[in-house]
Amino acid sequence: MSRRSILVATGWVATAAVATLIGLGAIRLVGESITGTPGGVRSEAEIERALASPEPGPAATSATPPGPDTTSATPPGPGTTSLAPTASSGVRRGFATDGGTAVAECGAGGVRLVSWAPAQGYRVRDVDRGPDDDVEVTFEGSAREYELKVRCIGSEPVAVADD
Repeated sequence: MSRRSILVATGWVATAAVATLIGLGAIRLVGESITGTPGGVRSEAEIERALASPEPGPAATSATPPGPDTTSATPPGPGTTSLAPTASSGVRRGFATDGGTAVAECGAGGVRLVSWAPAQGYRVRDVDRGPDDDVEVTFEGSAREYELKVRCIGSEPVAVADD
């Protein structure tokens, strides 16, 4: 093998290595936004904690004494948890299916999905996050599909049957 052939082969290998490193660096910079689930993937324990505890709101500035809880006019249905509203949003409520969980809130623009996460063995196939008259998320597994559709009734998000 001639010296020129060795130099060409070495140059080609070095160029390929540099291009690979640049590509890996670019993917690392972009992170999960290329292949990740919108809103991130959360464990079941994280979802349970998020649904069980109200979000902290801004400190109260009025001198009125605290009254009865007005975050929920009607009790939540099975598989749902009510969360306290924040200053910039309406009532939030969590919904759970065998395919996954979602949190929705009602606001001035209608209902919107705040977050969603598939259960183990499921993936999110489709999301309409709103704000709109109704929003939905579809969880797809190998054997079954669950579609969760939510509307605002009054000022509360409520799961409804698909049209």
